[in-house]
This record gives sequence, C-alpha cells and structure tokens, in this order.
Amino acid sequence: MGYVTKSRLQRRWKSHKVRFRPTYADPGALRDWAYEVGDRRTSLVLYWVVRRLARLLLHPYLRVAVRNAEALDRPGPLVVAPVHRSHLDSVIVATVCQRRLRALGKESLFARRGLRYLCSALGAIPVKRGTADREALKAAKQLLDRGEALFVFPEGARISAAAAKKEPGSARAAINTVQPLFDGAAWLAARTHAPVVPVGIAGTAAALSAGSRRLHRTTVRIVVGNPIDPPQGTNGARASRHQLAEFTEALAIRLQELQDEAVRWAEEHPHEYR
Repeated sequence: MGYVTKSRLQRRWKSHKVRFRPTYADPGALRDWAYEVGDRRTSLVLYWVVRRLARLLLHPYLRVAVRNAEALDRPGPLVVAPVHRSHLDSVIVATVCQRRLRALGKESLFARRGLRYLCSALGAIPVKRGTADREALKAAKQLLDRGEALFVFPEGARISAAAAKKEPGSARAAINTVQPLFDGAAWLAARTHAPVVPVGIAGTAAALSAGSRRLHRTTVRIVVGNPIDPPQGTNGARASRHQLAEFTEALAIRLQELQDEAVRWAEEHPHEYR
C-alpha cells in the first residue's frame, strides 16, 4: 500500500470542503445546492426521522390536538398558510402532516456547515433578507412548480410574543387577532394554480416566546381549514391585482375564524390530547 502524501491529503480535504462547505457569492447557487441536498434520499429519511421524534416529544408535552389534518395531505402543489406566533408554528404543523413541508429560510441560517446541511435536508431553501421580495417569491414559485407543499406565513413576521401573557387584556387579544395579510400567498396560488390551506394555531406563543430558550408546557390546538381554490382571471387571463386583493381579504377572514376556533378549543378543553 502506498503512502498518502501531505499534498494529496490537502487536495482531498479541499475537494471535501468544496462539496460539503459551499461558500457562494451568488445566492442562486446556494439555492441550487439546497435543492440538490433536499432531493437526496438520505435527506427524506432524515426529515421523517426528525418529524417522528418531534411528534413523540412535543405532542404529549404540549397536549397537541388537531382538527381536519387530512386537508394538509392533498397531493400536488399546496400553499400552507398558518398564522404566525412562534418559531414553533412550522414544526408543530409539520408533525401533523403526512407530506414533507418545504419552507423558505433566511440565508444566515445557512452560514455554518452543519446547520446549512440540516436546513437543506429538512426542506428549507435560503433567501436573502433585505433584498427584493421577488427573489423570495421566485424561490417559492420554483418549489410549487415542482409539486411541493410550501409554508407561506401570510402575516409576514411573527406577532410579538409579549402578547402571549396569560393575563387577560389587550395584549392577549392581539395575539389572537389575525393581522393584515400580504398578497404573497394569493400571488403564488394564482401563478402556480396551487390551493391555499389556512391554519389556525393557538398556544405556540406561550409555549415558545421570542427570545425564550425554554419550552413552556401549555396547550396547543391546530385547526386546519379546507383548501381554498386559487384566484383566477377571466377568460384564462392572470388574476388581476383587485382579484388578488379580494382573495387575500377572504383568506384573512377564514384565518380569523380558524384562529378563534383554535383558541376556544384550547380554553374549553385544555387537557384534551390526541
């Protein structure tokens, strides 16, 4: 057996870093790498293992219960549009869905090698914050065009977790009120012909508030709405801005109904778990 020289080891390590530690000045190249990693069979296995573990650990601790979860399992492109109160929202919804749910993640999450691979393997696609929204919409459209199910939080940023306090008052009311929605979900649905599934979630803000490093035991309720057909223009034309705005308004009303149902369910049956 021949000796492996130092220069050969250096070349091998350099090749290893190029494959597994990509540093891309072009965000598009990083997204392509994330797609490639996410499509690997090992990544799909990892997703289902992590989902199973999350379900086993979180559901009993948070007394998670869900209604109409089968609406999330519809085949083909699907926009999953939950309310957004905590980083826990996407994790909890993924545990009750039989499909892999994809998401867009801020590019800073992909800065470290291990986290970059983990995020990509679990289905996240990097987008750069602070750039034009069309870049994020382009990445989201590409996922839906592939027939994927995609998280889109129509409210945008999370509602302040300070409103999750258990004391009655305006703060608590704010956490349960759906904020004005952006048109992103409507635009994606119209361009990809993907139905939109609204989801109300109660309890995640109290379970994991912004800045908290500890998961608090509480009651989490998820109420999934039936898929809403995408907006369509007349005579085969693209949906107009007015039609997108009408769709967004209808989505906001439906989201509020689902959120109210989830909150009532949590308050009336706090110890129910299934």
